[in-house]
Amino acid sequence: MNTKSILVVDDEPSMRIALSESLESCGYTVELSENGADALEKVQGGNFEVVITDMRMPGMSGMEVLRGIKKFSPRIPVIVITAYGTVNTAVEAMKEGAADFIMKPFSVNHLESLVKKVLAKKKVTDTGDSEDGVKESLSQKRTIITGNEAMLTIMKLLKSVSKSKASVLIQGESGTGKELVARYIHRHSDRADMPFVGVNCAAIPGNLLESEMFGHEKGAFTGASRRRLGKFEMAAGGTLLLDEIGEMDIQLQAKLLRVIQESEVDRLGGSASVPVDVRIIATTNADLRKYVEEKKFREDLYYRLNVMPVRVPPLRERMDDMVVLCDYFLEKYGRLGGTAIPVLSKEAVEILEGHEWPGNVRELENVIERAVLLSGGETILPEHLYLESESEQSEQSLLEPAVPEGATLKETEKRLIFKTLERVKGNRTRASEILGISVRTIRNKLNEYERGMEARG
Repeated sequence: MNTKSILVVDDEPSMRIALSESLESCGYTVELSENGADALEKVQGGNFEVVITDMRMPGMSGMEVLRGIKKFSPRIPVIVITAYGTVNTAVEAMKEGAADFIMKPFSVNHLESLVKKVLAKKKVTDTGDSEDGVKESLSQKRTIITGNEAMLTIMKLLKSVSKSKASVLIQGESGTGKELVARYIHRHSDRADMPFVGVNCAAIPGNLLESEMFGHEKGAFTGASRRRLGKFEMAAGGTLLLDEIGEMDIQLQAKLLRVIQESEVDRLGGSASVPVDVRIIATTNADLRKYVEEKKFREDLYYRLNVMPVRVPPLRERMDDMVVLCDYFLEKYGRLGGTAIPVLSKEAVEILEGHEWPGNVRELENVIERAVLLSGGETILPEHLYLESESEQSEQSLLEPAVPEGATLKETEKRLIFKTLERVKGNRTRASEILGISVRTIRNKLNEYERGMEARG
């Protein structure tokens, strides 16, 4: 049960009662004020997580309540309620420091979603260092969005050691945000104004990776028409990210170890060593300790990299971040798509929270981006969510009953389309996604089947 306290300010008794009942049904503790003066008095003497105030009230307006709260308790988020068509007033309130606004009429689901979003933003931290540690702007990319205690502890630790030159080994599953953690370390280090250079050890063939990392001289090999600086020299004075270090060829690992120990590189075809000053951060989704035991990874290199070990928890271990991550991605892709920012229905949230998330935050972002497109900027329902593991099972279950023995290709096609539409409750866009055909094709097929029935009738 959520015991967070919310203050509701509204001069209309019916509205106060409706808001109170709605919020209490969601598990919140609610106090009521019928005017602005009473509200400011309660804010000074109470401990509220959120204040929700109507904009139009006699005596002291909602805008004055907002300004008063920001003067006494600037960290308390304020949600303002506005009437339909008063967008300019809502924009003015946001400029004055309102956390968000909600426009009449609104549903309980919309209100609950907005309150959750605002509460989550109070707790969220990321790569930025605003006055209260909260980062809410979408203008800066590559942010770490979290309110999870384990993640906050990790980030606090990394911030404290970021100014050293000690190597960091970041371990975690694919999609957990290892590169974001690496950038966070760089951003808080004394090297923040110097280059951050990354090299994906898994994406570059072994015979090219040495040249990519250490550089080469003109004529060092066929096709080397000019001198090329390697990633180490490009990162001079800054940070070098060795992504998926476990995939590096073991012979190249020996050369990397020497560079780390001697702080100098030898370009391919070069005659003299080149001094380099870089901070090494390595990431992996593999168990490097096991790789060492299996002789796939050099033990001496492992200890050189593992000075500061970091494990980024998978999404299933930080499910309390689900709502805030979803809100961030909903806002991001709503704005990018030029649509209204959708909200998640309660049923959709339950599905998201029940999923295992093998692809972690990257998978969640893909699911939300697709859901925003399918929902058209409105409330996201279960049928807008396309989860990989579920979809694979769905396609198999759809195919099995759709192909009875002796059926013609045309009959099979018809059965498959109807079965898919039945499962997604008639949502043609979702059905087209599963079947890999266009919505127009589905529409034409349905018209064809309808004409056939009329002809037989």
